[in-house]
Amino acid sequence: MLRNRENGFGTVTIVLHWTIVLLILGLMLVGFAMRRIELDPALQFSLYQWHKSLGFTALGLALLRALWWLAERTPQPVPGLHPFEYAAARQTHGILILLGVIVPLAGWAVASASTLNMPSFYFNIIIIPHLPLPQSESAEAFWARTHALLAYVMLVLVAIHAVAALYHQFVRGDEVLIRMLRSASSRSDAGPVPGGETNRPLAGRNDP
Repeated sequence: MLRNRENGFGTVTIVLHWTIVLLILGLMLVGFAMRRIELDPALQFSLYQWHKSLGFTALGLALLRALWWLAERTPQPVPGLHPFEYAAARQTHGILILLGVIVPLAGWAVASASTLNMPSFYFNIIIIPHLPLPQSESAEAFWARTHALLAYVMLVLVAIHAVAALYHQFVRGDEVLIRMLRSASSRSDAGPVPGGETNRPLAGRNDP
């Protein structure tokens, strides 16, 4: 099923989720590699361009993911999930979706504010224009710190999110992870919603 159902996530949500996860991991690896000072300048330039290309891709998919999250129904939480756990998952997921947009935007701002005025080649196909920001060393440093800080915050939240999913799957056995690996079936077998709400589709906000 392409769209979410009461008993789980649809194909669109799942594909966007895992594609963005892979992009984030790739961006982190390239980001660490490109800052090694002993790198050949040509290789370093290439890594920076790859980092920017992956970042622009992540930004586009993150915007699409955010719109889909707002428009789609929320699957019912798995049976036995405590209301606090459900609320924590909702908040963490919402913050991650927001960071998925803000972090690459901050990276774009770094390139735009740089006095080097280096072009951003999107996979050597097109040149992405800079944002209309003042170019100065202080502005570049500010955006670089912001980009790095938010990226580390995102990495920590992704790690917490992953550990929580593994804990629920393999310790609690409530199949939280399976819901993000397998598209929802046409049947509705969701359990009760925390707080005594009825088992019905909810409008907006995709949450685990």
